[in-house]
Amino acid sequence: MSPILIIAIINALAFAAFGIDKYCAIHKMWRVPEFFLWLLALAGGALGAWIGMTAFHHKTRYWQFVVGIPLIFIIHVILAFVLLDFSFD
Repeated sequence: MSPILIIAIINALAFAAFGIDKYCAIHKMWRVPEFFLWLLALAGGALGAWIGMTAFHHKTRYWQFVVGIPLIFIIHVILAFVLLDFSFD
């Protein structure tokens, strides 16, 4: 399976996890553990998590998420450039 497809799936899962957790929070149901949200972001789904946070207005009051998720995304982008040997020219 293509690495790009895997990253796309992880991002879709992260986006969905934030949406599901927001829904569950509103309806006082079982919540998605924060550990799982962080794990998806760290596994390559930081962009999906960031978009999910914004789209669902979820976890936007917690500085750990507001700073941490975009920071993970920036680190992933830098790692992609380094590992794939892209140039900034």
